[in-house]
Amino acid sequence: MAKPKAPRRTLDSYTVKHINKTVKAGDCVLMRPSDPAKPSYVAKIERIEADGRGTNVKVHVRWYYRPEESIGGRRQFHGSKEVFLSDHYDLQSADTIEGKCTVHSFKSYTKLDAVGNDDFFCRFEYNSSTGAFNPDRVAVYCKCEMPYNPDDLMVQCEGCSFILRVSTCLRRKQKDLIISTVKIVPLKVRRSCRILIPLRDTWIQRWKQNGVGGDSVYKHMVEL
Repeated sequence: MAKPKAPRRTLDSYTVKHINKTVKAGDCVLMRPSDPAKPSYVAKIERIEADGRGTNVKVHVRWYYRPEESIGGRRQFHGSKEVFLSDHYDLQSADTIEGKCTVHSFKSYTKLDAVGNDDFFCRFEYNSSTGAFNPDRVAVYCKCEMPYNPDDLMVQCEGCSFILRVSTCLRRKQKDLIISTVKIVPLKVRRSCRILIPLRDTWIQRWKQNGVGGDSVYKHMVEL
């Protein structure tokens, strides 16, 4: 008669020997992909368990999806370090953990002085079956009606609050601009525009709180 399997127990933490890092529930980690050509998977540890002898350690994870892994694919406003918290749960060997990482909120990410290789941000939850996002609407600021991509520098006219995305919208008007390291002076972008200044997310938040700038700063919500 076969001996019954010893019940598995939950661990408060576990040291992954090959990277010499201790992980616990709530940590975000990089996990080895099945295809070595692909980047590491990003996951959040929900629970760690082991057998009665403390071996055969497994981690219950909740996967983050990269934009290109979603049903709709990567879109122009998705950041290079953006991930979506999915409803996809899994059980993996702790040996597949390649390192720890940090998944910031969108607001915290935009305030980073420097973005490291292990820094990511999340502003949406993602339903892996339907492809739906939560929230399903996002604020837009640029005249192109595209949501804010934190990888793009945005500029705002001091006089009329006209906002442009430097990487795309402003580049289309490159022939009409004189650009220096101090300021960007538009010649034909708009008659009322005089000086365009860098636009940061912290400024947007301040304008929204103070009611400054009106619809031209915080335009409206667009459906994804």
